[in-house]
Amino acid sequence: ELAKGRKPIVPEIERLEIVSHISYVDQAIIEVVPDKVETWRSTPFDVIFKGDDWRGTPKGERLEADFAAVGVEVVYFPYTAHTSSTLLRRALHAVVVAKEREHVGGRSA
Repeated sequence: ELAKGRKPIVPEIERLEIVSHISYVDQAIIEVVPDKVETWRSTPFDVIFKGDDWRGTPKGERLEADFAAVGVEVVYFPYTAHTSSTLLRRALHAVVVAKEREHVGGRSA
C-alpha cells in the first residue's frame, strides 16, 4: 500500500472492489509481494496491465521478458501526462480541510 511512500487516496479494498466489477475482469486480487512473476505463480493470469511509463525502461523490459517466458501478455495503458496525481492530492486535501473547517465552525456557532 505504501509502495510509493504515501497512502493512496482510494483505499486498497475499494480499488479491489472497483476492478472486480469490470466486466472483462475474471478475478481481482491484492498483490502482496513486489515480484509480479511470484504473484503469477500463486494466481496465474494471461495478461498484466501497466502504465506506459514503464515501456522501454529497464523495469518494463525485464517485466516483458519475464512474462514472455511464461506466456503472459504485457498491455500498457496510456500514461496520463496531463493528470498530475500531486495536483489531485492537493485539491482533495483542500476540500477535506475546507469541510473540516466548516464542520468545526458549525459546531462552535
